[in-house]
Amino acid sequence: MHLNKVLMNLRSLSAQGAWLLLSGLWAPAGAQEMVLQVDPGHIRSEVQPTMFGIFFEDINFAADGGLYAELVKNRSFEFTLPKTGWLEPHSNPYGFNRESGSSSVLKYGAEDGNQTYLRVQVQKPEGYELINEGFRGMGIRAGADYRLSLRAARGDGAVRAIVVNLVDSTGTSLGGSRIALDTQGWKDYQATFSASRTEPRAQLRITFEGTGSVDLDMVSLFPADTWKGRPNGLRKDLVQLLYDLKPGFLRFPGGCIVEGRTLARRYQWKKTVGPVADRTALINRWNTEFAHRPAPDYFQSFGLGFFEYFQLAEDLGAAPLPILGCGMACQFNTAELVPLDQLDPYIQDALDLIEFANGSTATPWGRVRAEMGHPEPFHMKYLGIGNEQWGPEYAERLALFTRALRQAHPEIELVGSSGPFAAGDFFEYGWEKMKELGVDLVDEHYYMSAEWFRKNAGRYDSYDRKGPKVFAGEYAAQSVRTASPENKNNWECALAEAAFITGLERNADLVTMTSYAPLMAHAEGWQWTPDLIWFNNLESYGTANYYVQKLFANNSGTHLLEIGSEGKPLSGQQGLYASAELDRKAGQLIVKLVNTEPRARDLKLEVTGGKLGRKAQLSILRGEAPDALNSFEAPTAVSPVEETMNLGRSEIRLSLSPGSLTVLRADLR
Repeated sequence: MHLNKVLMNLRSLSAQGAWLLLSGLWAPAGAQEMVLQVDPGHIRSEVQPTMFGIFFEDINFAADGGLYAELVKNRSFEFTLPKTGWLEPHSNPYGFNRESGSSSVLKYGAEDGNQTYLRVQVQKPEGYELINEGFRGMGIRAGADYRLSLRAARGDGAVRAIVVNLVDSTGTSLGGSRIALDTQGWKDYQATFSASRTEPRAQLRITFEGTGSVDLDMVSLFPADTWKGRPNGLRKDLVQLLYDLKPGFLRFPGGCIVEGRTLARRYQWKKTVGPVADRTALINRWNTEFAHRPAPDYFQSFGLGFFEYFQLAEDLGAAPLPILGCGMACQFNTAELVPLDQLDPYIQDALDLIEFANGSTATPWGRVRAEMGHPEPFHMKYLGIGNEQWGPEYAERLALFTRALRQAHPEIELVGSSGPFAAGDFFEYGWEKMKELGVDLVDEHYYMSAEWFRKNAGRYDSYDRKGPKVFAGEYAAQSVRTASPENKNNWECALAEAAFITGLERNADLVTMTSYAPLMAHAEGWQWTPDLIWFNNLESYGTANYYVQKLFANNSGTHLLEIGSEGKPLSGQQGLYASAELDRKAGQLIVKLVNTEPRARDLKLEVTGGKLGRKAQLSILRGEAPDALNSFEAPTAVSPVEETMNLGRSEIRLSLSPGSLTVLRADLR
């Protein structure tokens, strides 16, 4: 590359974005070789299989409109505005003098579950139609099959059939079916049809044959090709991205949605199990939380409910970790409290959840699980009480939960919270109370700058080993500031997280669970950035942060080893970070090395107490610049490169690329 061309390119880069390009051209390897020592025979502790997991919350349209593959928004007309998502193009805006037809919402009379349905009055069948807009449209693939289901009841008149079609923006049909109505009363109808071409923003159009009235409910459309082929199941590409992480646990259902903005709008797990059509829909607490990204059409259908979460954890080979509310609404919103003497129903919900997950089919809630198709227990071991609460009110309520759960189920490991802050008075108070209450794990959250993550890689080196274990339950480096809509999943943040994770691994005797957050975001429906996985109606990709998580999780050993230079752990000296593990099952030494400097670094790894095999595998993750991003157009721009290297008997020499994460797996004799 000619120098003048280099200078022209540099003018178009930010100062931050230019340093890696410069380093790649002119920066020499480090003048002094760094020497590290590791002894595979000196084991510090076991590494728990739950070390790296997944935190799922229904934010950014991650469930409805995302992981849950339903394409119809507001399928049972349960939203606060019950026609949300449904369009009637041929009616005037005020609903008067409708010549072709009209619709109105009626109630069954039930207080919970499915409460409403739509009554359609067809006057001119050739002119009346209903259109569902989907979740920012419907992603339809050419040649794919789609399963439509609905409930219908014929009323007065002679409506003979319902005709459904997927249509593009011009109204052109992409595929559809005719459903003959053969009874007056309510009946479930189904149809399967194929799409003729791919369309990212299709809609569902419903028309009618004949005139008269017809009632509709649970109008639903799913791709036939879902995860594990389950009817009305989960979106296959998104679950595959989760599966590829090889997570040790799945935390669900959140997050702040556990607490709710008010207690009336909290997450209630019992309303999310049983027949899908009978589950009670709820407004999503993220729908208008941020002025920069309002989503008033964001609700929870709970088609993805607690049974489906447990089933997903089982599919992923992950330990289920449900989180339940503790009688406190979100303290950032209303901070509404349940009086202590009225907390028993909340505690009973926790006891019943354990029965639902683990109880025999002879128990009431074990029988519900069996009726849903899973007579075997889910083997739940962990339970979190409260999401991100703090202060005396939380400690008082958690004490009552802890007492009841310890007495009834001492086998369950309880997770408490240190609050939403990484330090300060609330954090210190929370830890003090968690120790007093004797919880098994304390959930810490931190959404901080990339610099904070680099500087805090040694955060847990001096933590008390006599108290509860640590669950790093929510973390992500913020490129701008916490909750900024301008945050990006750039390489600088991902690399800072990699440096921090080496510190988590070096303290695996204390830190036994970790998870990035949030997990997913719809490209047209997000509220919070950054996020680990991005998707639209047809495509999905893992961010640079995703590949950092994947490399650590896919290369987690069984036993923790000491690694360092001159008797000290490598935790930021000269911009380098390291952790090491032994994988006894594979007979391998695993070393993670992070170089946060804008120059290559030469390194010699001296292996004592064991002999190296002949080969080692290297996985190298690097961005071309600190602001490098993956995208729908370039989903693997930042992704690992695999190499193989020959080994000496007792040492390994490496040159670490500028701004890189390197994972080495070396065979041991």
